Amino acid sequence: MAFWDQLPALIGVVVGSVGSYTAASLTERSRWRRGRAERWDDRRFQIYASYGKILKTQIRIAQRLGAARNFEGVVDPLETGEGLAALARAESERAAEWESMLLVGDAATVEAARSWHEECWNLELYARGLRSDAAGWVRAEERLSHARDRFYLCARKDLGIAGPPPPSGNWPRTWQHAEPDPAAGPDASPP
Repeated sequence: MAFWDQLPALIGVVVGSVGSYTAASLTERSRWRRGRAERWDDRRFQIYASYGKILKTQIRIAQRLGAARNFEGVVDPLETGEGLAALARAESERAAEWESMLLVGDAATVEAARSWHEECWNLELYARGLRSDAAGWVRAEERLSHARDRFYLCARKDLGIAGPPPPSGNWPRTWQHAEPDPAAGPDASPP
């Protein structure tokens, strides 16, 4: 009879233990998932930023080669031999980093990154002398800028960063074509 009197207390202990274990397990599992998500978010951020930096380096080399070919928008030309070698190194770095992008990027960001580097390749056609029309150079720069904006928009969305990225400027830049007003004096800057 004493056993039957103790049974409700025993059941309470068992239920309490199971409940406590379940709650602790669920809490730990949730903490582990959150930690894993944070690590992957951090890793994705690093890869997206690194990819952007590498591609920007490649673009800058192409622009400087374009300046040597007298295309608008860049004032520090790069000698062709040195520039082509630097462009090849930059493309190799970009291609290696691309594998990381494919591994961690979501579909929209990978597709935007692909469009951005394809627009970079288009600009390189001008930088390498395979295309030569000045209007085409300007259009290539515009498309490159739009592709970059799209990449950062998608990357920010994937990383959960609220709001749109800061706007890029218009191409060609207005300050590049503005003539200073002679009546304003020698130190006047363009609008």
